[in-house]
Amino acid sequence: MSRDDVLRDLLTDSFTRVHDLVGELTGSCSDAVLRYRPDPEANTVAWLLWHLTRVQDDHLAALAGVEQVWPAWRDRFALPFDDDATGYGQRPEDVAQVRADAALLAGYHEEVHALALRYVGSVDADELARVVDDSWDPPVTASARLVSVLGDCLQHLGQAAYVAGLAQRAGRDR
Repeated sequence: MSRDDVLRDLLTDSFTRVHDLVGELTGSCSDAVLRYRPDPEANTVAWLLWHLTRVQDDHLAALAGVEQVWPAWRDRFALPFDDDATGYGQRPEDVAQVRADAALLAGYHEEVHALALRYVGSVDADELARVVDDSWDPPVTASARLVSVLGDCLQHLGQAAYVAGLAQRAGRDR
C-alpha cells in the first residue's frame, strides 16, 4: 500500500466516523431533543449538526474546487440567513431559527459526506501540501484545512451529544 493510499484511507475513515456520529444523533433524537436549549444562549443539537455540516460543505467544496451541496438544500431548510451562512458569528436568536428535523439534517449531511469522500478519495501528498490560504502565517495547506474541519466537526458532535443527553435527562425526548 502506497503512502497516498494510507493518507486517503485515514481521511476516509475520519470523515466516515463523523458521518456515523451524525447518523447516530439524527437517528435517535426527537424534534424536541433537536431543539432543546439548556439555557437561552445555548446551541441546539439541530444548530450544531447544521453548522458542522455547513462548515464541512463550505470548506471541502473549496478544497475540491466544486460547488457546495448547500444550494440544493437551502430552500428545504428555509432559514432566514444569508445564502452562504455557515453559522460563524451567529447570535442566540439565529440558533433558534434552525428548526430542522432529523431527516433533513441527515439528508444534507449524507450528500456532504459523499462530497468529502469524493475529495479525499483523490488526494495525494502533493494535494495535501497545497497552500489554500496564504493570508495566515504559516500559510494554510489542504492538510491543515482538513484537520481543522475534522476537529471542528468532532467538537460540535461532542457538544450535540451532550446537549441531547441533557434534553433526555430533562424529559424532553417525548
